[in-house]
Amino acid sequence: MASALGVSDHHQESLVNYMRFNRYKRNQNLRGVEGCFQDLKDSRLTEDTFTADEVVEMLDGLEAVVRGEVESELINTAHTNVLLLRQLFQQAEKWHLKLMADISELENRELIEMIADFEESQFSGKSVTSKPTFEMKRLDPMAGEGEQLLHAEIARLNEENNKLKERLKMVETQATGALADRSRLQVDLHNTQDELGNMKSRQPMKNTSGLSDLEHQMSTVKSEMEKNLKLSSQKADGLEGDLTQTKHKLLEMKAQLEMTEKELEKKFSQTGAYKNLKSMLSKKNDQLKDLRSRLRQYEPDN
Repeated sequence: MASALGVSDHHQESLVNYMRFNRYKRNQNLRGVEGCFQDLKDSRLTEDTFTADEVVEMLDGLEAVVRGEVESELINTAHTNVLLLRQLFQQAEKWHLKLMADISELENRELIEMIADFEESQFSGKSVTSKPTFEMKRLDPMAGEGEQLLHAEIARLNEENNKLKERLKMVETQATGALADRSRLQVDLHNTQDELGNMKSRQPMKNTSGLSDLEHQMSTVKSEMEKNLKLSSQKADGLEGDLTQTKHKLLEMKAQLEMTEKELEKKFSQTGAYKNLKSMLSKKNDQLKDLRSRLRQYEPDN
């Protein structure tokens, strides 16, 4: 609901607080200017008569002091306004909105006088005869900008979600293959060890040198298989970690997608089109209930 300034009650309260802050700074500035004149009175006006040159010199000095005081406060006020606008823009950017400002409205004397009347009614305790009404030009964010950006964000999240699903399938396939390779290498290693044991038991003593060569070859094969088994195990562990990380990323993207969709749904539910559609549906439901009730009056009793 719009307030006296044409904004919500919450925003009007913020504007009143800003007016209060400016009134305090203005009073401080006026005290500074009064101090400049008082310093001149105390330091220079000690004689009864002054020459024209002395008066000009005193006025020039006073002008320089007052000019410096006022200029400093005006610059500070301008910088303070920039800080305030920066806060508003940062809040808008978090919701992907682009605010616009009509600088020409700052010279609108009628609106300025209305603001002055409103300030008078707020801080002086005096009631104004006519309540100011603001018919200011509405400055919305760029048309459709918020919804378009939300839709674009949802599309981006869906695309990234699909990529993560594909990556998850690929990592699962690689992990399954690595585990199968590790199992196969373990079986081959056990079979080779069993075969080596059987060959030792069957070989006669005279073929000791040949058996030693065979043992050396089998030892080399065993070492190579153990090395491959270790690499396969490391690969499987790495893929398992990558798989876990990808699953976590996928869950995070799903949560972001749900949150963005809820945000879009909430934003749409606040639009006039949604409210009108909801009102039309409610009226249609009421008409349908009335027709059913009237129809039952004409139906024969069983």
